[in-house]
Amino acid sequence: MITLVTATVLLLHSLHGNAIEFTENGYPILWDKVPGLFTELPSVDGTFIINPWNYLQRMSMYKILINATDVYMKSMGPGNTESPLWGFPLQLGWKRKSGRLVDPTGASLCGQESGDAMCISPQSWWACVNYYLSVIPFLAAVETGIVGQGLQIQIQAPSETAQDYCLTYSDCLAKHSDLMTKWVAFFQSLKNLSTFDIPDSEKKDQILGLMWSAQQSSLSASASCNTRQAHYSAPEVSFSQSWINSADYVAATHFQSNIENSKLFMSPLPSRVLREGDSPPHIPDLSAEENHTLQVFGWMRNMNTLLGGSLVQMWRSAMCSESSRVKGQAVLQGLVLDPTFAISGILGILHEMAKTC
Repeated sequence: MITLVTATVLLLHSLHGNAIEFTENGYPILWDKVPGLFTELPSVDGTFIINPWNYLQRMSMYKILINATDVYMKSMGPGNTESPLWGFPLQLGWKRKSGRLVDPTGASLCGQESGDAMCISPQSWWACVNYYLSVIPFLAAVETGIVGQGLQIQIQAPSETAQDYCLTYSDCLAKHSDLMTKWVAFFQSLKNLSTFDIPDSEKKDQILGLMWSAQQSSLSASASCNTRQAHYSAPEVSFSQSWINSADYVAATHFQSNIENSKLFMSPLPSRVLREGDSPPHIPDLSAEENHTLQVFGWMRNMNTLLGGSLVQMWRSAMCSESSRVKGQAVLQGLVLDPTFAISGILGILHEMAKTC
């Protein structure tokens, strides 16, 4: 059966002539070169060393996590591409392809195709935020025993002076106790829910709710990365703030960020770092879809600010049941992917949806 998502993906493939490709053979870029086992990673005296400042090794944490948790994700649907954890490596792939992992200070060639293409710069705001969405969940998974049980694992510090990155579970727990607690709760609940005698739809909704709660905590904790925004243009900073804000809406719908769904919503993201003078929806070297997405993201953030944060609150209140969350995903799909969708009518839609709560 062709779903609405599938149909929209096919439509987008026909429209996105300028969009970057952040997948290869249906998987995140370079996925076939990413280590999927601890034994494929460097080790010293029996301790496995993971360098999160190398693209392939940061990706390896996702690959190990997805492989280890697939057994608990049966409620997400058949096949090995339904796990909501797929959204993380796809996001990292988009950040690399769009140039958002390079050194924004220009002091090094880290991340540049002409330099060390696999390098992830500790000075990149995008890489810093992703640290909270990769290393932090991975350390929590190790703590729960879902991955690496009985193994000695070490996270490599950046070569540059960067005191704001925690490297061990205990260090991260001390600095971000609520964040680590939520990721540990997610992985523990993931194991427990797989044994419960409840419908798969309930398991799925609970798993997604817990994952998005932990992800939102990661994004909140990543505020420590904000000093790095000084290295970017005003339009890029505005987009980065809108990107963070958009997660509030997506999280409330318990969005299943499997490969197909993630590709759908990521396809119209900007294919390069924004520069001074870029003004959506009139950026000539970006596609109409990218311009539209930037405009919608900006509108949602500005409207929420204008309303004192009440737009996000209204949205969360309207996402009060599984059925309302399905409707919410359809609204988001219309906002981001359909240029004819009337964004001015979003408040009316929310008011009608809230009546069912």
